[in-house]
Parts: sequence; structure tokens; C-alpha cells
Amino acid sequence: MDASATPGIPLRSHTGTVYRFDPGALCLELLTTGGPGPFRRHEVLHAPADLAAWAERCRLTPTPQLQITDSEVADARRLRDALFRIALARTRDEPPAPDDLATLNEAAAHPPLTPAITPDGRRRWATPATGTQLLSTVARDAVDLLTGPLADRIRTCAAADCHLIYVDTSRPGRRRWCSMENCGNRHKVRTHRARRSQQD
Repeated sequence: MDASATPGIPLRSHTGTVYRFDPGALCLELLTTGGPGPFRRHEVLHAPADLAAWAERCRLTPTPQLQITDSEVADARRLRDALFRIALARTRDEPPAPDDLATLNEAAAHPPLTPAITPDGRRRWATPATGTQLLSTVARDAVDLLTGPLADRIRTCAAADCHLIYVDTSRPGRRRWCSMENCGNRHKVRTHRARRSQQD
């Protein structure tokens, strides 16, 4: 996994506030683009440019130069939906659906993005890079997460109206919110108001 200097992906709350959400893993950043079932209303992956824009926002550094086809965008949605269901199953201590695992494993089986170094010592990705390579990189990240020591720390935000999924990478393992800027702050405001109303 390649972490940027400021990990996380910018999101916009229902009130219009922009905040940074760090799900702790590249693969979970893909889940911010929509999802299966009721999450379809949040879909943002419609065209190759949309998947390229996500790649620019995610924690891959530097941003890979991608050649993406329409079929690879469909593959991205399929992988994301499978990963969404797998991650949710993990939070509920349930077994993932075999079809979803097959989708994840199929994506991971393709060659991933290839890192390279420039003459001046900077990191880059070998080009041309494809959408399939990007998805393989995401899928392999998911395999590492789901089979690694942090698999039991995959969680959903504690806010009743938020369904963002993250992995708690904090040392104490007590993270509750997708972001303290968003749901954590809303909880603090509600708690403060409740205390004041009890005192009045």
C-alpha cells in the first residue's frame, strides 16, 4: 500500500461540508464511489474519466497515468460491489459470498500496476497502465487487508446515518467514526446539546 503525505480521500457531507475520510486502506477508498443495492444512488463511476479521477484522489502516489476502457469501468463497479459486501460481512463476522470472493480473486489475478524509479530517484508507475492493472492493485490490497492482522478491525462508522467502512489502524483500536471532522463532530454536538437540555 502506498500512503500519501495526507492519507484519506476528500468527501462531501449531506450538508455540503468537505472533509477528509481515511479508511486506512486503498481498497476501502474504492467503496466511496458507490456500492450495491441502496448505495447505488451514490454511484460516481460512469465513464473512464470517473475512474481516473478516483485514482487521482486515492492514496496511490504518484497518480498513475491510465488508459481506461468502458468495460474496465464496469469491472471497477463489479469489484467495488463485491468488496463492499465482503467488508460488510467481515464487520458482522459472517462468511463472504463465494461469488464475491471469486470476483475479488479474479481481479487480483491480473498483473498490478508496476512501480519504477526515475533517474532522479523519484517513484513513478510504468506506463502505459490500464484500468485492469489499477483494479488488480486494489484487489491485492484487499486480499492483504482481509488476510492480515487488521482484518478484525474492519468496521462501519458508528453514526446511524453513515455507512462508511474503514479499518481501525489506531494503536488502541477504539476508533468509532469515519471522521472526527464529520460524524465524530456531529456526535459531540449532539452530546453537548443533550447535556445542556438536561441542565435547563
